[in-house]
Amino acid sequence: MIAHGKDIKIFSGTSNRPLAEAICKEVGVQLGNAEVGAFSDGENFVSIYETVRGSDVFVVQSTCAPVNDNLMEMLIMIDAFKRASAGRITAVMPYFGYARQDRKTKPRDPISAKLVANLITRAGADRVLTMDLHANQIQGFFDIPVDNLLGSPIFTQYFHDRFGEQDDVMVVSPDVGSVARARAFAQKLGMPLAIVDKRRQKANSSEVMNIIGDVRDKRVILLDDMVDTGGSLCGAAKALVEIGGAKSVTACASHGVLSGPAVQRIQDSVLEECIFLDTVPPKPDVKCDKIKYLSVAHMFAEAIERIYEEVSVSKLFV
Repeated sequence: MIAHGKDIKIFSGTSNRPLAEAICKEVGVQLGNAEVGAFSDGENFVSIYETVRGSDVFVVQSTCAPVNDNLMEMLIMIDAFKRASAGRITAVMPYFGYARQDRKTKPRDPISAKLVANLITRAGADRVLTMDLHANQIQGFFDIPVDNLLGSPIFTQYFHDRFGEQDDVMVVSPDVGSVARARAFAQKLGMPLAIVDKRRQKANSSEVMNIIGDVRDKRVILLDDMVDTGGSLCGAAKALVEIGGAKSVTACASHGVLSGPAVQRIQDSVLEECIFLDTVPPKPDVKCDKIKYLSVAHMFAEAIERIYEEVSVSKLFV
């Protein structure tokens, strides 16, 4: 590994090419010339059509659905660049799949997030650039530098422009585990904080038990790091209105995974609006007038430029 490549080259897998193109536009470079696909038997392949010798290579790939295909694509691309003598390889993962499998919850469970970290490192990545890891300790699973960007500044700007200094708006954490994230977000906006206390009965389902804080007649911002099936989010929004007496509920989350019935649940829910970052691309065949996306291209572009120039990335974490 060298400390600094001779130039920036950005390549993309198939998972989130529009974001990769937007990042390239912000940085002022062309998207790297590569072909990524699959053979008839399902094996992934990669062909790189330009030299990368000595370059600072950034591989943009969200490991969202289909998770295993996208992960394998990224590993093969990293291996290809390593064998082509790239100066330094950064895995740019706006959404890090397997992040929820970060610990053993019962005997004989795997820690799949650690396994994925090992695979990325062994494939040849020199560092990782990601956003809003589900669990911050995943950074420690890697033996290479990890920059975990925060999506909250993008939401902070959006809601500051939308609500300004109005005193009937407050931030709500959808569960106890997200309190630290929601508290920091509320402090940036200068708003009070409430918490939805829930008990999860099984995977992808939850039962709302209580609301800690007074949300009556308030316009609520419900903050989470990701929305998968949407059950927890929509259940929390319903409780805030029906039990807490909230005037309205707007949700925001960094990663809109939106699997299964999520989109329909959001459409049928009491939510006024649900805002995601484009770390996971919008589903092209699914439309919902309550869902809105904000771009992370500028933030990732600035991080890439700072990594290349060997200057601090920490200003992007505040």
